[in-house]
Amino acid sequence: MTGLTNAALQQDAMRAGLSALGERVPLRHLLRKDVALGGPAWLPLVLVLGAIAAVAYADHFVSSISLVYLYILPLSVGAIFLRRAISYSLIVACILFHDYYSPRNINLGIRIFHNLSAILCFAFVVYLIQRYMAQREALAKTVKQQRDDLLEDVKLAGQVQRLFLPSGKPTIAGLDIAGMMLPLRGVGGDYYDYIPIDAHTTQVAIADVAGKGVPAALLMAATAAGLRLEANHDRNMLQQVERLNAEIGAVSDPERYVTLLVAEIDTQKRTVRYVNCGHNPALLFRAKTGTLTRMDSSCPPIGLSPDEICELASADLSSGDVLVFYTDGVTEAENRVAEEFGMERLSAAVRDGSSLTAEELTINIFNSAANFCGDVGFHDDVTVVVVKCQFDGSAGVSA
Repeated sequence: MTGLTNAALQQDAMRAGLSALGERVPLRHLLRKDVALGGPAWLPLVLVLGAIAAVAYADHFVSSISLVYLYILPLSVGAIFLRRAISYSLIVACILFHDYYSPRNINLGIRIFHNLSAILCFAFVVYLIQRYMAQREALAKTVKQQRDDLLEDVKLAGQVQRLFLPSGKPTIAGLDIAGMMLPLRGVGGDYYDYIPIDAHTTQVAIADVAGKGVPAALLMAATAAGLRLEANHDRNMLQQVERLNAEIGAVSDPERYVTLLVAEIDTQKRTVRYVNCGHNPALLFRAKTGTLTRMDSSCPPIGLSPDEICELASADLSSGDVLVFYTDGVTEAENRVAEEFGMERLSAAVRDGSSLTAEELTINIFNSAANFCGDVGFHDDVTVVVVKCQFDGSAGVSA
């Protein structure tokens, strides 16, 4: 019991001495770079030196056998935490402790040979561990560099992706349009656009690629380019969707598909014609009656089937009516108890904000979903587009 108490007192004195030494000498200079970045600097030193003291203490009391090779334990720990020069210096310290604390009647030549063989063994063990730690540190550095490069590439990809989103204002009098997209991972598979057809007609498109991240963003870029290209041809929306389906199907696998809703709004006829390819139903709020109508899908998603059979739907519009397009990142946003935001809360947000401008309503819907999620946050890309009919007054567009 007295021996254990003395050993504990030695370790306490050693810890106090290291704390005093740390005030004069930066202890982190004794540690490996990756170890010095986190945690208290004195802890590895106390662990190593305490282990050496414990082995030396046992070596002093056990005289029947040599305990020199027990020093491999503290030397191995030191090789993990300490710099190379410090680790090799501890070998000499361990041999000196062993030589001092283990007085035995052994021939001098044999004792020298015994100590030299122990030094070679310790040096070999320290060398192997130091080499392993150096390779591990180099690998961690390489992984960090690759991660930083990937994050920079994703950042650049996000900047390129934003080029596909609306940057100008369609000159369509009588419509107030606003839209926003929040990708989950810097880049995403959501897309929306306003495509002018003529002086009084514009197309509003919203799409959601199956999946997330870079693969979805690449297919989104192909969808955006194809949709723009098809909209510039003199054909109706059904032909547009049919050709886009063939193009997307040719560049994607069966597991990759795109839900798409294309709506063509004519302010002169005050009508909206639309094709919904497996996308979330847009909401049409009627200002006169205060009712909500769903613009449901009429055909499968783009790229899922080579034979796309769609139907064109239409609805009349009045001044004050509001069209709300969105992706499933809004309705499937979850709170802490895995409850979804859902259509009912979205419909309530649209009704309550029907008197707001398009931009204000867009922000209000986003904030409602974000507040519902709380600190859980969104788990998918989020896109909202609002079109407000102002046929009897001036209109503006914000993006």
